[in-house]
Amino acid sequence: MSKVMSLHDAIAKYVQSGDSLCFGGFTTNRKPYAAVYEIIRQGQTDFIGYSGPAGGDWDILIGEGRVKAFINCYIANSGYTNVCRRFRHAIEKDKNLLFEDYSQDVMMYMLHASSLGLPYLPVKFMQGSDIANKWGISKEIRQTIEKLPNDKLVEVDNPFVPGEKVLAIPVPRIDTAIIHVQKASINGTCSIEGDEFHDIDIAVASKKCIVLAEEIVTEEEIRKDPTKNSIPQFCVDAVVHVPYGAHPSQLYNYYDYDPDFYKMYDKASSTTEDFKAFVKEWILDVKDHDAYIDKLGASRLAKLRVVPGFQYAAKIVKEDK
Repeated sequence: MSKVMSLHDAIAKYVQSGDSLCFGGFTTNRKPYAAVYEIIRQGQTDFIGYSGPAGGDWDILIGEGRVKAFINCYIANSGYTNVCRRFRHAIEKDKNLLFEDYSQDVMMYMLHASSLGLPYLPVKFMQGSDIANKWGISKEIRQTIEKLPNDKLVEVDNPFVPGEKVLAIPVPRIDTAIIHVQKASINGTCSIEGDEFHDIDIAVASKKCIVLAEEIVTEEEIRKDPTKNSIPQFCVDAVVHVPYGAHPSQLYNYYDYDPDFYKMYDKASSTTEDFKAFVKEWILDVKDHDAYIDKLGASRLAKLRVVPGFQYAAKIVKEDK
């Protein structure tokens, strides 16, 4: 059965306000920006965000006030913004974002534990550090938000080693995962090229999973080499064909990240006024993803195509000076 949908319909059907939401990718790698922009256009809000190393995808949602609570380890457009500016503004200035910080290893294990259906995650990471001892979201506030666990963590006895303590970490319950992949079949089998990050875990763990695909192929084509496939079709609810849907982040084997766009966003996200102008110009005043691609322009996107063998956008022709 074909699961191919338009981006508009996939977001409208599978993303609801208040969802526990998780994106695939890693900082400037394979981020589902096209879906983020469509969420902004449609108006869904009050998300509980779970994220491994995040980038501008979550920063834009935070800047637009769409995130109620953010559970994260790191958020940056690496190489351009050390800490995403709208996130930092929400924490330091507006103080309007509920935020809980875990170490990166624990965050990744939490998402994996979610895919396994574990009731909690026992770890020794973070012990003795401020990440364990200081909470960003108090127990009192947690009890007022249904989708947040009552505790950041609980120190418990290791039942197998008398006297040893471990940290029991709550396991995320993800409503919706959104992932950008290189190829997907019409039925939802997905092929991720390069690093898979935490994407398989969140596809398995989530109640609803939207896949944005650079290319859509037949089931027969994607089954020619099953070893290259990453996500089975039964995990996927919607498949959306969105070429350059990860822009401005990079997509391994297809295109590099867009340095000029990241520089522009770094500057635009520095102030609330410039950020609002960015959102208006690049999201709200742009009808859909096709219009976004038209606005970027063919020559700009062509320069981002990777050179086979390098796997990044290299200048292989010397320019005359």
